[in-house]
Amino acid sequence: MKVGIITASDKGSKGERVDLSGPAIEEMVAAIGGEVAAYEIVPDDFEALKAAMIRMADEVGCHLIFTTGGTGFSKRDVTPEATMAVAERNAPGIAEAMRAASLKITNRAMLTRAASVIRGDSIIINLPGSPKGVKECLEVILPALPHGVQILTGEASECAQPAGSTR
Repeated sequence: MKVGIITASDKGSKGERVDLSGPAIEEMVAAIGGEVAAYEIVPDDFEALKAAMIRMADEVGCHLIFTTGGTGFSKRDVTPEATMAVAERNAPGIAEAMRAASLKITNRAMLTRAASVIRGDSIIINLPGSPKGVKECLEVILPALPHGVQILTGEASECAQPAGSTR
């Protein structure tokens, strides 16, 4: 699976802060056979985020696109809005699963505005901006994502579990 990573960070895009979340994503997606085909650090800017997502989905052909950062309440946090602007279909269960799991760790998880959507053959998922938050969220969603990509790209046609399966 081709993976794209977009870090939304004003300071990171200027080289004033080292991105630790992007590398955390890269390390974890390798466990499900993901290979990073595109990686960008962009400012917390609606148009820059949209352009990066469109490029990774439409030109690079990434199956999974993870954003990190820009999902909070700050006026500069516009990642969910940019994500919804490029969406063809909503996939809210992914973001809901991350929020539900994160609420077991901290009540501040309710403050995330993360979105998850589909554009073409790409699943775009907003992750938190911290390496700790990235890891906690990916642990929840990564096991299901390969099947989601298979269904989206037509490689699989059944979502039902085999009879007697507990997964």
